[in-house]
Amino acid sequence: MRDLAGGFRYLLAGQRWVFGNGRWLGFGLLPGLVALVLYVAALTGLFYGADDFTTWATPFASDWSSPWLGLFRGFLTALVFSLGLFLSVITFTAVTLLVGQPFYESLSEQVDRSEGGEVPESGRSLWEDLWISARDSLRLLVRVVFYGILLFALGFIPVIGQTVVPAIGFCVSGFFLAQELTSVALQRRRVDLDEQLRLLRGRRALALGFGVPLVLVFLVPLVAVFLMPGAVAGATLMARELTGENGDREDGAEAEAEAEQDTGRESEQGARPGSENAGGWAPGQGQAPAAPAPGFGPPPPSFP
Repeated sequence: MRDLAGGFRYLLAGQRWVFGNGRWLGFGLLPGLVALVLYVAALTGLFYGADDFTTWATPFASDWSSPWLGLFRGFLTALVFSLGLFLSVITFTAVTLLVGQPFYESLSEQVDRSEGGEVPESGRSLWEDLWISARDSLRLLVRVVFYGILLFALGFIPVIGQTVVPAIGFCVSGFFLAQELTSVALQRRRVDLDEQLRLLRGRRALALGFGVPLVLVFLVPLVAVFLMPGAVAGATLMARELTGENGDREDGAEAEAEAEQDTGRESEQGARPGSENAGGWAPGQGQAPAAPAPGFGPPPPSFP
């Protein structure tokens, strides 16, 4: 539960960072708007063509009597559109990141810079980064399509197909969405796709806490566009934890604070009256001088 809440906190922290730096919000909106136009056109075509697709795919049901024919094909049409919506949520991030690679890399670097320390750089050219991003997105798409087909088939199971399967679908979508977003920061650190997936599997609850709420809000296209820059910022902050950079910084700060406390204690001990160094004597100078007995000091000048 701690990681689950931690992932959601990173999502909120990223949105706060972007809205607190308005220039970067506007900077990151353009790729999302371009991707939005493409996806709205594709989903509109799917909405009007899904019924024809199910009719073509189920010729064996043409002789069924009413209302079974309408119910069966209507159910399949809804499933086809749901599958398309599922794939659009997953691939929207990949396409937006591909379109806006230079934009989001600059944003991610600025987030790293604001956190202090070194700003990792991949050392690769823009075209190399674009190629790696496209290749990894294609590899992930194959996995997503596999899970999508599997969940699509499980959707035919009564009760479970309408309750448990959609919940699993949101979790799968959230995990891969978190991977897509953290890849911006992790690629700059030269972390390949297999290692990215290993890091996220090791902190699965953290990834789900970050990705599942985004899947839910990304179902509203305009919201997805406006939250995309903040999602990249939050994913950069989360990537720093996955690679241990936040922990190293905290450990260094704690060590520095402890060293300052030790220095303060030594200074206080050296200046404390009655300590062995208070009278100017240092070890190695022989026996320490005996303290004068109380009340028997030298007589004052006026003593007769």
